[in-house]
Amino acid sequence: MRPAGATEPDPRVLDTIASWGFNFVRLPCDYRFFTAPPAYPPAAEHALARIDRILDACRARGLHLSLNLHRAPGYVITGWESEPHNLWADPPAQDAFAALWRGFATRYRGVPGEALSFDLVNEPPALGLRGFTRAAHESVIRRTVEAIRAVDPARPIAIDGLDGGNLAMPELTDLGLLHSGRGYQPMSVTHWRASWWPGHAHLPEPTYPGDYDGRWWDAASLREFYKPWREVAAAGTPVHIGEFGCYEYTPDDVALRWFTDLLDVFREQRWGYALWEFAGAFGVVGHHRPGGRFEARDGWMVDVRLLELLQEHRI
Repeated sequence: MRPAGATEPDPRVLDTIASWGFNFVRLPCDYRFFTAPPAYPPAAEHALARIDRILDACRARGLHLSLNLHRAPGYVITGWESEPHNLWADPPAQDAFAALWRGFATRYRGVPGEALSFDLVNEPPALGLRGFTRAAHESVIRRTVEAIRAVDPARPIAIDGLDGGNLAMPELTDLGLLHSGRGYQPMSVTHWRASWWPGHAHLPEPTYPGDYDGRWWDAASLREFYKPWREVAAAGTPVHIGEFGCYEYTPDDVALRWFTDLLDVFREQRWGYALWEFAGAFGVVGHHRPGGRFEARDGWMVDVRLLELLQEHRI
């Protein structure tokens, strides 16, 4: 939620988010900011102190902070092969993962749940990838939740869906966690020309509604996609959408039609959401989608149509 290159909480960004009527900030972190393989020593104090400052800045503005390991010991959604361990298979990574979260729980015990939650690991992999299974994921999550709750039983905890955040996890509904989905379908719309996604190659300019990978995508298709998540929610598990957005090369009229249908689904289900990102190629500030309309708001050049859509669909 900070402009690229910032190393401290940016009060201008946080002030703007709050003044626009939003109340949630997700902070994606790289575990190597705190510790390092292969020994994974205890988290560095200077790094923890920076999290303290971000938390304090959010609390001062009434913003909830979601602390997330975007890269965890032994796992990252892009570049996983660069990790020396596998979070889902190797005890050193599993020990380090649980220890990091136990350390966060200890440090922030006493901070109200309304101010701080833990989002354990960003976007676990697809089933079968490097031997990844539901059972392996469940084991890591249950162990880590137990470590957190041994220190801070009331801390709100979120877990991301499998396969990049898309697959619901009914096997973990007994833990009383927040289940976090994603809003990037169809990828032909949201990730057109996104070089880090192998599927971007050779795709035509996106349309919406439209066909992708043999499936027609429209408002009804989006509702059907989230059926497993609705079932999890109906069973009493809270759901939110921890990330969604559209990359900057998709024509803006296409993106806005898609945003409108997707946000309608979220509002119907009363699911909160977090746009990836405030400023940047997916942001309400700083994207370059063809046909986008920007106006000066609070010192920023803002995609006003997207901002107003987000405000209309606040939960």
